[in-house]
Amino acid sequence: MSRIDTDFAFGGKYRVEEAIANGGCGAVFQGVHTIAGKEVAIKLEPAIAKSSPLKQESKIYKTLSGAPGVPWIMWSGKAGDFNVMVIDLLGPSLEELFRMCNRHFSLKTVLLLADQLLSRIEYIHSRDLIHRDVKPGNFVMAKSDKDSPHLVNIIDFGLAKKYRDPRTGAHVPYAQEDQHGVGTCLFASINTHLGVECSRRDDLESLAYMLIYFMRGTLPWRKIRDPDAEKTWNLIRDKKLETAEFLTVGLPAEFDIFYKYVRGLEFDDLPDYDGLRGLFRGLAEKNGFDYDWAFDWSVPKPNERKRKRKCRSCHACSAAAEAAKAAAAIRRAS
Repeated sequence: MSRIDTDFAFGGKYRVEEAIANGGCGAVFQGVHTIAGKEVAIKLEPAIAKSSPLKQESKIYKTLSGAPGVPWIMWSGKAGDFNVMVIDLLGPSLEELFRMCNRHFSLKTVLLLADQLLSRIEYIHSRDLIHRDVKPGNFVMAKSDKDSPHLVNIIDFGLAKKYRDPRTGAHVPYAQEDQHGVGTCLFASINTHLGVECSRRDDLESLAYMLIYFMRGTLPWRKIRDPDAEKTWNLIRDKKLETAEFLTVGLPAEFDIFYKYVRGLEFDDLPDYDGLRGLFRGLAEKNGFDYDWAFDWSVPKPNERKRKRKCRSCHACSAAAEAAKAAAAIRRAS
């Protein structure tokens, strides 16, 4: 990317501070509102191509913003050599939290997540869109405890597209290419591997792989790698087909029901989102779990006590406390 002037304010008020992530189509930076001091995320893309994925993503954010779990878009446009999008700055992704928890989530945490993840995907689908890259890295929590810490947010709509006409409600036609579709091969649906046009069922199949990943700590194809990306996609496709029958063995039956249900959906079927949420809520009730949004990463470990926050000038504070004690003793004695 071109050099970024950190003194320049995009949109007249958003200044870049430090890089957060880099991708093939641009970079994401932490930034700040120069007047209000609010921290934001600034996504930049070189303004060199006629078609702009970032402009399209900005339009999608504007369509979806305002719903629970969708970041607000604050500004978008072209500035110098870049297309720019400014959105809420959020916290760690579910992938980062999963690693922080030693690649293990409890059943309760997985069920709490499943409830919200289904709702996020249902909302996107209700707006005639499919995400096409459902994975742990694209779901993030709030940055601080002040900002709805229990709320799971969905991000990165760079691959999202319409699956039906908003005016007529007509579903896109079935189609199949000779090569795999888009997304992340680790969580992509089998039909995406086969080059079939994406629809609602594919987002849900990706979610099924996510939940199984959280339950098991891994997936049978997670370590499959090849220098050739096309071959990696094909090898993972073959492993998914090979392991489909026993992917959920040892897990609560509800995960097997969910996986088989989404795999059995037809191309233009309307998924039963309420029924799927009810399926997992029934499992939570059976295990005596409350929907209190106490996730694994937010619950103190046994015998772990919260440390009292100390002043940076702790030696001076201690000296002042000692002096106060001495003064009090003198007063009592006099």
